[in-house]
Amino acid sequence: MAIRWRHSAGRLAALAALALAGPAAAGIDPANPTCPDNPGWATFPQMRFTLDASRGTRALRAEGVIDDGAATRLAAALTSNAPVEEIWLSSPGGNAAIGNEAGRLIRKAMIPTRVPSGAACFSACNFLFMGGPIRSVDNGGLFIVHMFTHTANRALIDVEVSKGANATVGLIGEIEQSSAILATEDNDFLIRMGVSRKLLSDVMYQQKAVETEGEDRSTRRCLTTEELKRYNVVNL
Repeated sequence: MAIRWRHSAGRLAALAALALAGPAAAGIDPANPTCPDNPGWATFPQMRFTLDASRGTRALRAEGVIDDGAATRLAAALTSNAPVEEIWLSSPGGNAAIGNEAGRLIRKAMIPTRVPSGAACFSACNFLFMGGPIRSVDNGGLFIVHMFTHTANRALIDVEVSKGANATVGLIGEIEQSSAILATEDNDFLIRMGVSRKLLSDVMYQQKAVETEGEDRSTRRCLTTEELKRYNVVNL
């Protein structure tokens, strides 16, 4: 069933779900009512990898923005900190292609992934998380999805539109082509990782790509515990 957050009933249900979600739910994002206004993800400009053995598990913390070199540094961190028993994620996303590469690397290494309490995994971070053969989201952790987009660069769009109709049509064609390729890659990745493709059709692709005017301005969705299980995002 496609999920939209246009009506008051949907918003009330979202607020109720967040009320049960724990400490991370404090302060609702008015534009994205399924999510808190401060998701709690790490904001380091480059993803950093540090070993944390404080809970009796050799966990590699992967925190911050997924930059162009994140997959390379992840591979090095897994080697230098071996054995790594789990990977804990906290990220606002970043480079989607690198997130996909890092997720495949995690699956090859067969290391479980986790979103700890108080942390959030958004956008390209979803691919790292889904790379884990065993996946879990702690109470108070957030798994946040959205519609991947190639239209976020408003400056580029304005420039092309200013050139006239032909340039605008050309830009739209390029966006459509790259979006179709990305959608195909998303589907392939989810199939390989054992996650339901309905996560794309039911949730991700139902979101707006960019915020617009009107009642529904949401561009991200925080999955509930039930949804995490329904789409096999978590399997522990």
